[in-house]
Amino acid sequence: MSVQFSYQSKIKIKDATKVKQLLHNVINQEGFSLDSLSIVFTSDAFLYDMNLKYLNHDYYTDIITFDLATPKNQSINGELYISVDRARDNSKQHSIPIQNELRRLMIHGLLHLCGYQDATPSTKKIMTDREDHYLKLC
Repeated sequence: MSVQFSYQSKIKIKDATKVKQLLHNVINQEGFSLDSLSIVFTSDAFLYDMNLKYLNHDYYTDIITFDLATPKNQSINGELYISVDRARDNSKQHSIPIQNELRRLMIHGLLHLCGYQDATPSTKKIMTDREDHYLKLC
């Protein structure tokens, strides 16, 4: 029943306790309970290799989510891998602090674990609206 942060890049989550509470709030409000959530902050190169190896996607991405819950139930058990390089670029592009972008990515991955998808414009809008809702809580 924990959220764990691991760092492979030179960045740390500010107010980690507050961010973990935000993630717990997302889980609870979405009707789930927490088993285990591991969040790894890594590099473009590492995430690119994972994207190619596990998803057969030959491109950079900002986050990869692995749902480890078996059987699929209302309990969150997963891993989020976040590219700090992509987060930094995204934050510059949108003129927001990198810590805000990292929180958005964590919420985004967590919403995937809650069953949200973003493959179509309509599902992406729903997911973005949920992200925005939760970001207002922090």
